[in-house]
Amino acid sequence: MIVKFVKIVLILTTFVFTTGFLPFFALLGPGVTIATSGSVYKATAQLVIDYHIKKKTGKNSFTYLKEEVIKKSEKEDLDAVFKQLIETRVKIVHEVIIQQDKKNNLNKDPNQLDKKRIKITRKN
Repeated sequence: MIVKFVKIVLILTTFVFTTGFLPFFALLGPGVTIATSGSVYKATAQLVIDYHIKKKTGKNSFTYLKEEVIKKSEKEDLDAVFKQLIETRVKIVHEVIIQQDKKNNLNKDPNQLDKKRIKITRKN
């Protein structure tokens, strides 16, 4: 009895080590899913989805997900920088308009103000 057990363990261990652990770890994830949830459907779906992600991208699902999260955070950082740049430019333009109003003593009537500002801009 013990001899058969040792032979089986030896054969399985040899199989795992000679195949580069690939079949063992590829089946370990779905095996854990079956053991914890009891659902063969979830394990099968997990295995199929991982296979298709690996086939399409060449990366496992965890690496692919991590890279997508990093891309999204970089895009959000870029959007924040762009928003700050626009706000700064609007403030600068607003200050220039105020200085222009003070310099030329323009009155505060909006129609008159626009007409005079257009004239001043055309002259420059």
